[in-house]
Amino acid sequence: MTAMEMANFPILSAILMSTIAGLLTILFIPDDRPKLVKQVSLFYAAIGLVLSIYVYQAYDIEKGGLQFVERYLWVKGLGIYWFHALDGINAPMLLLTSVVLFTGILTMWDLELRVKEFFAFMFLLVAGVYGVFMSMDLFWIFVWYDVSLFPMYPLIAIWGGTRKEYGGMKLTLYLLAGSALILPGIIYLWVQGGAHTFDIFELQRIGFSPQVQKVAFVMLFLGFGILAGVWPFHTWSPVGHVAAPTAVSMIHAGVLMKLGAYGILRLGMTLCPEGLAYWANFMALLATVGIVYGAFVGLAQTDLKYVIGYSSVSHMGIVGLGLSTMTVNGINGAVFQMFAHGVMTALLFSAVGYIYDRTHTKMIPDLGGLSRTMPVASTFFIIAAFAGIGVPFMASFWAELLVFVSSVQTYPVRGILAVSGLAVSALFMLRVVQRTFYGEKNERWEHIPDVSLFMASPRIILVGVIIFFGMFPRVMLDVIQSAVIPFVGNL
Repeated sequence: MTAMEMANFPILSAILMSTIAGLLTILFIPDDRPKLVKQVSLFYAAIGLVLSIYVYQAYDIEKGGLQFVERYLWVKGLGIYWFHALDGINAPMLLLTSVVLFTGILTMWDLELRVKEFFAFMFLLVAGVYGVFMSMDLFWIFVWYDVSLFPMYPLIAIWGGTRKEYGGMKLTLYLLAGSALILPGIIYLWVQGGAHTFDIFELQRIGFSPQVQKVAFVMLFLGFGILAGVWPFHTWSPVGHVAAPTAVSMIHAGVLMKLGAYGILRLGMTLCPEGLAYWANFMALLATVGIVYGAFVGLAQTDLKYVIGYSSVSHMGIVGLGLSTMTVNGINGAVFQMFAHGVMTALLFSAVGYIYDRTHTKMIPDLGGLSRTMPVASTFFIIAAFAGIGVPFMASFWAELLVFVSSVQTYPVRGILAVSGLAVSALFMLRVVQRTFYGEKNERWEHIPDVSLFMASPRIILVGVIIFFGMFPRVMLDVIQSAVIPFVGNL
């Protein structure tokens, strides 16, 4: 296919349809063919991954703006369009989603319980995520948002572990409460716009009064903020992390929480810039509390998954703090952090999943000296932990640096508190590494096999992504900045 033909090809819809086609294919496979289900799942996930990599590297940074645009009228009377487009903000999110889905399927290769249903729900969930990230129409964003939420309950309640029914139900109720705020916010903007359109950029061109923006922004911020783990609406998140099976934890923390932050950025901040200015101090306050709170609570945890769960609350606070600065560096860092944290936390959960499958425990006191019996599996967790504490030349280092520099300039006290929270976060991650992998050796794990090359492959991919974007941050930052500079100009 030539470059001209590719430009006219609906490649974003193809990425979305790769998950829907995967779902339909899985449904037609007999229940007694679990291996075939896994192979088909990996095949369709690979299609999405290849296409996401293509559109990411083909995005024209110099040109900027919306590219790979697909816009077709769907319901004329309501002004609903099948409107997909790519810019520097959602390009990293599509890449993140495809990487986490592909590695999540490989991570669950040993699954034996109801394999067909598990992967069908996984593809339905990711179809919703892809839809939100590429849609530029408020109606479709809301539809795909709800599609991404509903599979979480069965995935946790059926295939989960600790308190799985409680964790699945709590997660679902919280996220549906967020959805109940988002829908009225969208309808309110549609009515106040008066142009009978759900097109984000058409509504942005029309504009809204300051009072409308203040009301709509807080509805969208709280609605999407619940999914983003904004304090104090975060309590569903660590519980959901602990209860979920490994691949679901990877998608939950790696992708779904970013969907919430993306919604705040794409809808709330784009359509309600004056509302953002009014509520920015409030956003910064909640983000700072989340950073510090997540770090200190994580310090007290003894369950590896709870450690990662509260670490995610703290790291998502960094995203919120960056967005609240309303600066180029702050938003650049926030979007980069969404990507970097997504890959890092997927690696953490993938590594813990392998350890749990072999030892049947996630409790730090029960583990010890694993680096001597499972050196390869231990290395994956340690690398992810180092990425989480912002070690230089790993992807999250650049994201956190940009956010903290911008936040100290914009909110000096809160910025300093946030940096202090990161120091505590580093303390509890190093504590986990020391006790789990370098502590006193537990003889119970003496004969546990280390990870095989095949089972190491998803972790190797995630490590490679972390190091690549840590060594070459411009590959990510130049893409993000092409959208953020004009975005901040509009603010």
